[in-house]
Amino acid sequence: MAAAKRKVGNLLALAVLSYLTVGPKHPYELSRLLREHQDDRSFRFNHGSLYMVIQQLAKAGFVAEQATMREGQRPERTVYAITDAGRAELRDWLRELVGSPDHEYPHFVAALSLIAALPPDEAVALLRQRSLRLGEQRAEISALVDGAAGVHPLFLVEEEYRIALLDAEIAFVARFIGQITDPETGWGPQWAAFHAGSLDKGDES
Repeated sequence: MAAAKRKVGNLLALAVLSYLTVGPKHPYELSRLLREHQDDRSFRFNHGSLYMVIQQLAKAGFVAEQATMREGQRPERTVYAITDAGRAELRDWLRELVGSPDHEYPHFVAALSLIAALPPDEAVALLRQRSLRLGEQRAEISALVDGAAGVHPLFLVEEEYRIALLDAEIAFVARFIGQITDPETGWGPQWAAFHAGSLDKGDES
């Protein structure tokens, strides 16, 4: 089943269903758990979007209201539980995401497809800047993994994946910079000449 055809296609819904398999929860508790487990790095959300997704899941029959509770002077909170249909949706959705690569449109890919519009010197400077920032991100994630003492590696696998992606991108950027700047075979001179020709044409017009 394609994600676009699902009754609720927001990936945040997948996280909600997963957390509810452990037990019924109210939206505030789900929000707290998502942040405590740093899942807000994988799923963009705020309180409004979380409540909206839960309402969509309820409308689709994947979760159901179980109780309404009040703690002290706080507003009433509705506790939601996952339904059998929700469990089936969770498993089916996860099978699709794990087993079937999807064609995504990352911003960097879009930028690379148009990077020739920049002069080569500027492109190289920006690529070097990107490489430094990628290295900083890798260091932050590595520190997070190293600091998670006692946590089973299974629950850190998404961080290992992020590190693998960063390693691949850092290597790609370094190789690309080399392809532009190599003194013998670099694309820089031809690229610069193309820009000089474009400027000349602009002056003529």
